[in-house]
Amino acid sequence: MSKPVRAAVFPVAGRGTRFLPATKASPKEMLPIVDKPLIQYAVEEAIAAGVTKLVFVTGASKRAIEDHFDTDPELERALDESGKTELLKTIRGIVPDGVSCCYIRQGVPLGLGHAVLCAQPAVGNEPFFVHLADDLIAGEPGCLNQMAEQFQAHGSSIVAVEEVPHENTSSYGIVEVANSDKGQRMTRIVEKPRPEDAPSNLAVVGRYLLMPEIFDKLKHTGRGAGGEIQLTDAISDLLDDADIYAYPFSGERFDCGSKLGYVQAMVAYGLVHDEIGESLQAYLKDIVSK
Repeated sequence: MSKPVRAAVFPVAGRGTRFLPATKASPKEMLPIVDKPLIQYAVEEAIAAGVTKLVFVTGASKRAIEDHFDTDPELERALDESGKTELLKTIRGIVPDGVSCCYIRQGVPLGLGHAVLCAQPAVGNEPFFVHLADDLIAGEPGCLNQMAEQFQAHGSSIVAVEEVPHENTSSYGIVEVANSDKGQRMTRIVEKPRPEDAPSNLAVVGRYLLMPEIFDKLKHTGRGAGGEIQLTDAISDLLDDADIYAYPFSGERFDCGSKLGYVQAMVAYGLVHDEIGESLQAYLKDIVSK
């Protein structure tokens, strides 16, 4: 059996420019899907996978994330005194007992690879998850839980993948794989290739389970696409020394880094919400009928 994965890294230093002006003063990870922010969905998925250490790599104007996962005695007292016990439970249970939060400032925005490297002091010499909150994945069990089960089977790094239209490969890291008795072993990974250069249409989405050896690779990874330190490049270097597996997860992904994907997620989650699901379904049917 492999060592359990206890740490999850959340790179949340991005500016969210595609959602301006909404993200001018509020982090994009705090955009709500119905009544919970994106980052809370991410944290809940990680905790369900057994994570006990939440490592947030933050930047300027991200204080709202820290406040969200902190306690608020004044609010709790007000809810308690007004008899709003169910609401009180929802805010007290955001971070369960036994789960810790760690915040690390990414002083210079040098990309995802640099953000992951910033987390090394908190992660240490342990396997860890990297979770991008922009990619909201609906499904049970959660994507990280599925990956944790795969990790117990072979003990190697894993990246979550899904098939995308071939013409969209320039928006993703794309992997080439070879089938093995342990799964789809990666043989190559390329950052945002043109469709004519892409080795496949298997795209990396925002979930990684990485062995700590990735940190040494990141330290020696130069700036790649966009002048940033790319996690994809470090993973490519790690392929020379270790097996890495691509995992086609079960679930529906919503790209909440785009306006359309965000609205689609809002509708999908709204339709199954206990309070508003039936009313929203009736409203949408009424719109379609007109």
